[in-house]
This record gives sequence, C-alpha cells and structure tokens, in this order.
Amino acid sequence: MADRPVSRTGKDSDGDITSLCNPGDFWSPRKKDDAINDIESGVHTYYVPWTSGRTPIRVVNGASGKYLRTDRDQTDRNNLNDLPDC
Repeated sequence: MADRPVSRTGKDSDGDITSLCNPGDFWSPRKKDDAINDIESGVHTYYVPWTSGRTPIRVVNGASGKYLRTDRDQTDRNNLNDLPDC
C-alpha cells in the first residue's frame, strides 16, 4: 500500500474532480474511478499535504454517484476544488 500525496486535480467543465495528480510521481495522473477503487479496496490512500498538516481524501456517495472529497475546514465545500489543475 502506498500513501500518495495530491497537489493538483483534474476537473471537468462543471468543476467535478476527474483525476488526482502529483507531478513527477509515476502514478500521476490517476483517474477518479481508479482512485476510488484504490481507496475502497485499501490498496492506496491519497491525501493533500498542507503546511498545517495533511487532509485525507475520501470517497463519498453522492446523488449522482461516488466522488472524491476532503474536509479540511468547517465549510461544506470540497477543498479538492481549491487545488490547481493537473
């Protein structure tokens, strides 16, 4: 199992996360569905490193299916949207 840092995200035209990225890492970019499978099966974990610590990326069951998100702060916003594009 690998613990993979994420510094960028791919997004579609609606702003939905489509991939996780960390430039220079062999696994990057990782498609959303593959990352979801990695997390749910326990093969890999993904996290966002911040200067104040790290935030795990988790899988959420939404109205339109599974998606990736973080909960870095007390807002209901998905902080993955704040990362630069891949």
